[in-house]
Amino acid sequence: MPVSPAMAEDLATEVARLYDDAQAALLERLAAALEADIQSPRWAELKLAAVGNLRTAVEEIANVLQQDTNGAVRRALIEAYNRGRQSAVAELGALDIGRELAARQTLPNAPAVDRLAASMADDTRPVYARITRAIVDVYRRIVSGPAGNVLLGAATRRQASQRALNAFAQRGVTGFVDRAGRSWDMASYAEMAVRSVTARAAVEGHVDALAEIGVGLVMVSDAPLECPLCERWEGEVLTLTGPPGPQTMLAEHAAPPEEPRRGLLRRRPPTPPVVVHIAGSLIEARAAGLFHPNCRHSLAAYLPGVSTRPPHHATPGTTYEDTQRQRAIERHIRRWKREQAAAMDEAARRRAGAYVRKWQKAAREHVAAHPDLRRKPTREQIGAAR
Repeated sequence: MPVSPAMAEDLATEVARLYDDAQAALLERLAAALEADIQSPRWAELKLAAVGNLRTAVEEIANVLQQDTNGAVRRALIEAYNRGRQSAVAELGALDIGRELAARQTLPNAPAVDRLAASMADDTRPVYARITRAIVDVYRRIVSGPAGNVLLGAATRRQASQRALNAFAQRGVTGFVDRAGRSWDMASYAEMAVRSVTARAAVEGHVDALAEIGVGLVMVSDAPLECPLCERWEGEVLTLTGPPGPQTMLAEHAAPPEEPRRGLLRRRPPTPPVVVHIAGSLIEARAAGLFHPNCRHSLAAYLPGVSTRPPHHATPGTTYEDTQRQRAIERHIRRWKREQAAAMDEAARRRAGAYVRKWQKAAREHVAAHPDLRRKPTREQIGAAR
C-alpha cells in the first residue's frame, strides 16, 4: 500500500503526551510557587529568595522530559521505518518483486534511524535549554512587577499574578522558529518535530525498500483538501535518484513477460517502451513542501505501463480554508486549557473551563457543517501541533 505521513502520525502520540504532562507540570509548579505565602506582606521578598528552589524543580522536569522523549522518539522511528518498509511489501505483494522483497529481512536500517534521531535531537535541543530560563524569567517578572507591590492586598496581588500567568499560559514557552521561519511554542514545536521526523522515517523505509529491488520511480497521490505547497505535485511521477526538474524518459514496461493461464505460462507479446513524464525528484518535492506536517498525500511505487494516475478526490462544500478554520478553533481550545492549568483559584479555573467548552462547541458545529472534515481530539490537547 502507499506510504504517507499519516501512517506514522499515531507514533507521535506518546511524545506529545510527555510534553502535555511536562507543560501542565510546569504551569502548576509556577502557579503553586506564586500562590505560597501570598497573604504575607513579605511575599515578594520570600518569592525572590525561593527562586533557586523553582529553578531546581523546573530543571528536574526538563531533564526527565528529555530522557523520556529520547527513548520514545527512537522507538517511534524504528516502528515508522518498519511500517514504511512493510507498506512497500504490501503494495508490490502480487508481483514477483513484491515476493522478493517480502522474503528479505525487515530489520530497520540502523544508519537511517540514527540519522533521523540525531536530526530530531538537534531540532529539539533548544527546547530543553529554554524551559528553565523561560519559567524563571516569568516568575521574576511577576514577583517584581505590580503583583509584588507591598502596598497591594493579597486579593489584588493574586489577581495581578493570575493575569500574568494567564498571559504566559496563552503563549507557552515561545521563541522556537522552524526552517520555514514559523514561530512556535515549546510543546507545539516539539510535537511538530516528532511528527515530521516519524513521517520521514516511514517514507524512507518505503523508499529504501523500493530502491533495494530497483524501483526508481514513485507517484504522489491526489489528496482531498490539498494545500498550495502540495498541489503542484499531485498525481505526478518523481524519481528517487535522478536529477531535479521535469524530464521525459523511455522506460521498460513493468508487466511481467509471462502470465499464468490454466496452470501454464503464456508469453506476453513484446511491449514497446513506455513514455514517462517526470515532474522532478522526491528530494526536490520534499524540499518544496511535500509531506509537510499534516500533509494528506501518500507515495506509491510507479511501475511504467502498470500504474495509472490516481483519481481526483472532489470535496464539494469544503475548502482548504475550512481546514485552516478548524486548526484555528483547535488553537483556541488549547489556549484556554493552558489558562485552566495555570489557574490560581477556582474562579479562574471555571472561567477558563467555560471558554474551553465554548470552543469545543464551535469545533463540533464546524465539523458537522463540513462532512469532509474529521474532529481529532488529540489536536485539542495542550501541546498539540498547531
